[in-house]
Amino acid sequence: MAEQRTPRSLIVTFYGAYGRGLDGDGQLPVSALIRLLGAVGVDAPAVRSAVSRLKRRGFLIADRTGSGARYSLSDSARITLEDGDRRIYERPLLKDDGEWLLAVFSVPEQERGKRHLLRSRLARLGFGQASPGVWIAPSHVYDETRHTLVRLGLTSYVELFRGTHEGFTATSAAVARWWDLAAIAAMHRRFLAGQEPVLRRWASATSAASAPSPEEAYRDYLLAVDAWRQLPYADPGLPEALLPEDWPGVRAAEVFGDLHGRLREAGERFVADQVG
Repeated sequence: MAEQRTPRSLIVTFYGAYGRGLDGDGQLPVSALIRLLGAVGVDAPAVRSAVSRLKRRGFLIADRTGSGARYSLSDSARITLEDGDRRIYERPLLKDDGEWLLAVFSVPEQERGKRHLLRSRLARLGFGQASPGVWIAPSHVYDETRHTLVRLGLTSYVELFRGTHEGFTATSAAVARWWDLAAIAAMHRRFLAGQEPVLRRWASATSAASAPSPEEAYRDYLLAVDAWRQLPYADPGLPEALLPEDWPGVRAAEVFGDLHGRLREAGERFVADQVG
């Protein structure tokens, strides 16, 4: 899982949160990105270096004009961000229908690079490993899984099945083997430790005089999204009955949802001022 709050991560987060909605298909000069990332503490050399790396990786593309290069999302980056929207911003209320999705794959040794890609994408989609070559997830990730495998050209290596767990281990015990629930819970608690104080501060700003500025809204929102956006992938959205008591994921989702509702629009005003 990618480290967060790095310049590269924050640029990806910016384009996911705001960049796609800008005029000109989100094209921005480096100078605007420097101003926007400077608001969250990233200096100019770090922004330039991160932009260069994202360009080499095919995430950003440069359109050179008389006034210099302007950077926007590549088609593949745009699709990746659109795929992430449902996970990050539209986390559904899940019900325990008892149905699981199995991904069974076999990749020839001479194509082991695709094996690594397949494993990493299944993990990113929230799958746990039931055994070598057999990965499992709640059935609600089917549509996203199918779309991702088709887009990456991996369908010839994978078969997908739906079914119920019929034994012999109790499902709650099996789930604890398939996923590292303690590690996922720790991620949720780190998010809460960083973001609950932010939410309390905003909730207490009830008057115009005490309300933070659009720049503060933008800064807090971008950092909240950057801290949150990995969690809906690490946490597959398991039924509540299969999770430990006092599971922190429910509260973490509530905090992010509240911050999103309070901050995004105000932060958008700051973005418009910086790129206008």
